[in-house]
Amino acid sequence: MEGAEEMKNFTKAWLSVFVSLCYCYAIGKFVPRGFPRLFGLLPIVCLFLVLPLNISSIHLGGITAFFVAWLANFKLLLFAFGKGPLSSNTSIPLGRFVAIACLPIKVRQNPAPKSQSNGQKGTHSPDRKSHSNGKTKENPVPGKPKMGQKSPLNYATKGLLLAMLVRVYDYSEHIHPTVLLILYCFHIYFCLEIILAMFAALARTLLGLELEPQFDEPYLSTSLQDFWGRRWNIMVTGILRPTVYEPVLHVATRVMGNRRWASLPAVLGTFVVSALMHELIFYYLGRVWPTWEITGFFLLHGVCLMVEIALKKAIAGRFRLPTMVARSLTIGFVMVTGFWLFFPQLLRCKADVRAFEEYAAAGAFFKNAFHGLTWTALNTTATL
Repeated sequence: MEGAEEMKNFTKAWLSVFVSLCYCYAIGKFVPRGFPRLFGLLPIVCLFLVLPLNISSIHLGGITAFFVAWLANFKLLLFAFGKGPLSSNTSIPLGRFVAIACLPIKVRQNPAPKSQSNGQKGTHSPDRKSHSNGKTKENPVPGKPKMGQKSPLNYATKGLLLAMLVRVYDYSEHIHPTVLLILYCFHIYFCLEIILAMFAALARTLLGLELEPQFDEPYLSTSLQDFWGRRWNIMVTGILRPTVYEPVLHVATRVMGNRRWASLPAVLGTFVVSALMHELIFYYLGRVWPTWEITGFFLLHGVCLMVEIALKKAIAGRFRLPTMVARSLTIGFVMVTGFWLFFPQLLRCKADVRAFEEYAAAGAFFKNAFHGLTWTALNTTATL
């Protein structure tokens, strides 16, 4: 009964999202952009902040909080001023408007021609920028395909690894706490990438959209700039850049009179907003007041990224660490600071325990459903 009630709340929340976005679509047709449209959209922004509170499931609530309270609200704020993905085309159909607004997807602006080879289909728009420095991503190594859609085998492998991790947790009392935290790092990455890829595949199938991928193998990052700006959760990068990074960069450029160093306060401002949104997401998940460790995690990374960018500007490419060393230092720094500041809040709200309970409940549901279908088929065969 508890699971049925949770699904009912989840369904009601998303029906509210759909109706609300239909209203936003109409607002865009009849209300001019700017503060008049913003005032018309503010009630929906407030509603989207409340909706995740009606869902207690760690997975369903987390998805709703991330998709609606964060991404959809930021897109609507951009839409109010005629910017962002919802304003890219004035004749955008309602279905596409709703999908782009509430799903973690980014439509590829310059899709590759179908006649291109497989190695070229994965190319992304050359104007895609990092929220960390606002610069165009460097061209890849000749002959190496750019970031693009991954093969089903890639996701199947990660799904298998995630399933194996879930089974390993049955023996968690025999696993060293540090090793367990390392497993949690992989768990979060696999879970996020698979869930986001599923929704992207749904949007791609129903709407025929060519989409940007959400992750670009973050374990291959060679710097914090590479990790946060180009590889980890690129959807968040894409929405933070126009909502936070670019406005702060504009203001900092006018104040400092030099765009070269104005990117540093813009980076810090972006990480501050990201920190606050993560604190909000964690509140939805645990219903406990923040201890600000999550904020400390993102502020630390924001400051370190500022130092990294400043050093890169100072040495101007005269020195570069070997790739394997750079990758080890980057991923090591992300994981160690995560153990210190990120995971304590996650464990404090018992997110791991609740997630495993939901896995067990889902497994029992599918097992019973399978046995029920098998029993029905056997009875039908015997009757015939």
